Amino acid sequence: MAAQPASQASLLLQKQLRDLCKHPVDGFSAGLVVEENIFEWNVTIIGPPDTLYEGGFFNAVMSFPEDYPNNPPTVRFTSEMWHPNVYPDGKVCISILHPPGDDPNGYELATERWNPVHTVESIVLSIISMLSSPNDESPANVEAAKEWRDNRDEFKKKVGRNVRKSQEML
Repeated sequence: MAAQPASQASLLLQKQLRDLCKHPVDGFSAGLVVEENIFEWNVTIIGPPDTLYEGGFFNAVMSFPEDYPNNPPTVRFTSEMWHPNVYPDGKVCISILHPPGDDPNGYELATERWNPVHTVESIVLSIISMLSSPNDESPANVEAAKEWRDNRDEFKKKVGRNVRKSQEML
């Protein structure tokens, strides 16, 4: 019986991958890290226009649990990323990637957290939105949040270096 959720998850992920291949979404591309593993995806996010990240090509790995969509994937940038909502190790911290239910710390409403209706597309679009509008109220990277608030020029320089570095990696 334990294998059933994994097969449901793999079927759902295969469908989402097929849909993204047939109908690409502006702002990102996605594919498998290795063909044999539907639970690990490479995602390239294009820095959104009119943001500090514009022109960048930021790579990330999306790792899905075997009980997806009941629980969220983790998303970790493999490209350098300076952002208040990205941990120094690259892990993305946004509400929809937090486990479903009540927040044990009381910061988020249950409705803001993971919900099984989310898809790869909605997750990546939320990350693109995060790049456009950093949340420095509950940061994953305290130094980036402090710099975003107190020294915007230095923050812009670091992000600009990351954008240039991402372009050189193409």
